[in-house]
Amino acid sequence: MPIVIVRGAGDIASGIIHRLYMSGFKVIALEIEKPLSIRRTVSFSEAIYDGETSVEGVKAVFADDLKAALSILKDENVPVLIDEEGLSINQIKPVAVVDAILAKKNMGTHKNMAPVTVGVGPGFYAGDDVHYVVETQRGHYLGRVIYKGSAALNSGIPGIIMGYGKERVIKSPQDGLIKHVRKIGDLVNEGDLICYVGDEEVRASISGVIRGLIRENLYVSKGLKIGDIDPRKEIDYAYTISDKARAVAGGVLEAILHGLSKGDKNGH
Repeated sequence: MPIVIVRGAGDIASGIIHRLYMSGFKVIALEIEKPLSIRRTVSFSEAIYDGETSVEGVKAVFADDLKAALSILKDENVPVLIDEEGLSINQIKPVAVVDAILAKKNMGTHKNMAPVTVGVGPGFYAGDDVHYVVETQRGHYLGRVIYKGSAALNSGIPGIIMGYGKERVIKSPQDGLIKHVRKIGDLVNEGDLICYVGDEEVRASISGVIRGLIRENLYVSKGLKIGDIDPRKEIDYAYTISDKARAVAGGVLEAILHGLSKGDKNGH
């Protein structure tokens, strides 16, 4: 099968990678040198730190160069390559490039990179810089493929789960190194100590399951999202691809198949 390159390997990008892999595509993930993924148990970016990782039965392996990446593909695994600028795209010549960095702006992805290009979330214009855009905002249009135009602007408000929105998100109170007290998958009560940033305590604002927690010993800046608590208290949710990631992944798969079926670089 043809190769698809996904820029980014956090939890949403990993849901996309998983869907494409399970649909028969060979997928290469491109990441930065020190990823800051929160939902690390379902993020292929962890392969950069640990050498390899698995998400729902799909194995990703760190590739230190393009030759290693192609070897990992032959072993039917997902290579994760450090390539923030996407310089390897021109060498690989994939049939599709998916920008799932979720930077809320275009980090350099353009239509000339591949026969099919997909921008995930806001920051892209379908029919201009990319062929297709997939909606990432929770609600009626989540996962919708946009053939002309842009995704909804970032609201800055996390999706509501059981009445909780911003309360679910744990942010760094200051600059410093993060030290864990609890771990992903732990049940916590409101007020429980989660971690330290430097010498500052970080406590749970609600009760639930720690669904995400940024990697220990990373230096984080004040205000950075470093964790996520799920009030539904379903421990399994911390270790499986989210409903949002699956919806977005379905949209990306649709966009790629639509583009390839047309055989038209304009995607229409």
